Amino acid sequence: MATINMPKKELNLPKRESGAGEAEPLKMDQRRAALGRYWLQVDRQTKASFESMEEAEKRGNAIKKANPVVQVSVYDAQEHQQTIL
Repeated sequence: MATINMPKKELNLPKRESGAGEAEPLKMDQRRAALGRYWLQVDRQTKASFESMEEAEKRGNAIKKANPVVQVSVYDAQEHQQTIL
């Protein structure tokens, strides 16, 4: 049986500039820190992040009104609390 050597896929992760002018990918904690404090989640999947609770609730309520079956919530990443809309 013959084997096929496939090229590896490169991940499109955000890049961070280092002092030597070379870009390196961000680690998971650094990507999480780049998100806003309030995460809008639809069926427990993060869809967007916001800096204010009011903006996250406004967008979440619009999604809930258009799709009443899905579970929409706002997660506060700093306080580790989830508010179901």
